[in-house]
Amino acid sequence: MNETATIELRHLRIEDYLDLKKSMQKAYDDLENSHWLEQHIQDLLDVFPDGQLCVVYDGNVVGCALSLIIDYKKMGDNHTYAQITGNYTFSTHDPDGDILYGIDVFIHPDYRGLRLGRRLYDARKELCENLSLRAILFGGRIPNYSKYSDELKPKEYIQKVKQKEIHDPVLNFQLSNDFHVRKILTNYLKGDESSMEYATLMEWINIYYQEKESLVNVQKTSIRLGLVQWQMRHFPSFESFVEQAEYFVDAVSDYQSDFVLFPELFNAPLMAPYNHLSTPKAIRKLAEFTQPLREKLSELAMAYNVNIITGSMPEVQENGKLYNVGYLCRRDGTSEKYEKIHITPSEKSSWGMVGGNALKVFDTDCGKIGVLICYDVEFPELSRLMADDGMQILFVPFLTDTQNGYMRVRSCAQARAIENECYVAIAGCVGNLPKVNNMDIQFAQAAVFTPCDFAFPTNGVKAEATPNTEMTLIADVDINPLLELHNFGSVRNLKDRRKDFYELKLKNKNV
Repeated sequence: MNETATIELRHLRIEDYLDLKKSMQKAYDDLENSHWLEQHIQDLLDVFPDGQLCVVYDGNVVGCALSLIIDYKKMGDNHTYAQITGNYTFSTHDPDGDILYGIDVFIHPDYRGLRLGRRLYDARKELCENLSLRAILFGGRIPNYSKYSDELKPKEYIQKVKQKEIHDPVLNFQLSNDFHVRKILTNYLKGDESSMEYATLMEWINIYYQEKESLVNVQKTSIRLGLVQWQMRHFPSFESFVEQAEYFVDAVSDYQSDFVLFPELFNAPLMAPYNHLSTPKAIRKLAEFTQPLREKLSELAMAYNVNIITGSMPEVQENGKLYNVGYLCRRDGTSEKYEKIHITPSEKSSWGMVGGNALKVFDTDCGKIGVLICYDVEFPELSRLMADDGMQILFVPFLTDTQNGYMRVRSCAQARAIENECYVAIAGCVGNLPKVNNMDIQFAQAAVFTPCDFAFPTNGVKAEATPNTEMTLIADVDINPLLELHNFGSVRNLKDRRKDFYELKLKNKNV
């Protein structure tokens, strides 16, 4: 091979046929009549020219990838190669279909090792994304299976290939290019004795595929977060407290934020008039403000067109027990409740709080979110369960009195972002609150954390506020890099879990 040769990836042309035929005969020397006829190539170019790709080395076509668009529900998983190709007429091509089906890909044996096949696969993926198709599918040969067919079933053979115990040049290559085995096809390609006429139905899912996009109310991928670092202070009335909350909602919404996050128990100043009572009684008096405050914040969410995460508030439920709860007040007027599940020793001993039993991922116009209140983020199981339900952003309202407590929340929040491949936003209260028992001092620094990979900040910190200063923190996060990370990241924490070895599940899912 010429060291100064050029490599070009382009669409196939009918003038390339003779080169294509030579390369195909060499690539499939174990198959009889393995090359396409010139009329076949012409037919493919007539029905779907964009789907026929070739790689040219020093002016010669040495590899090719041929494709059709298929309406897959008409075919289903139990099909043969002849059925997919319409018995080689390509009548199955449907411009309105949902699947890019690969009917052939090959590289001349003399040019293997140059990563030319990867170029063709990458071009196919790009084509699938540009055409907004659901996935790429094809029946992959397993040419070494005939050597093991007496001792291994196809499923066992594939598993050993995955575990690197057996080398199969075709299947190994497909797996290394982010395809997975969807099922095993029988009697797929007539005459493929090397594969015993078996094939692996390989699939690559287009993570950007959207079935139908509405012209309005389209789910956003670039999302603006507004975090409120709330200064504790005394308020003369409930109305003045709400005015201060509205001030922050107004300020954050001016920047077209999609979410406002308030801290845990940021309404604690309303407990000051009850400081003469015992601490458990005082917190229950504070709980009387929870529903009025939720209603006000829900009104503000609609008025300012922003989703509000209300931090947390004490709530006495029907069973008479005291819980630490918060609300997601959507800008469409709907709201949902979340509960603090893990109660700190101080909350138990001072207030008599109990932990909730509800864990849920919330649907919003900006994707799926989760909320964990302060101490909850120090337990990795909760966020992992929510990640399994599709959570993309985790909000953590917190309240910590010392830097030690804050660092526990911060460090665990960063860990949750990495292990769950999601964004994590934290916001807390700052300053002092004299004459309110158990709420004397606060330490906080609001921040937004990201996974640690090439598409994100190196240190995993998107933005952070000035410590112990009342302010807002505005930060943009993009959902698309998360989708890339899940499938093609340097490491894939969600995908690479050993579910064959361990599992995590809720005993009783309370929705």
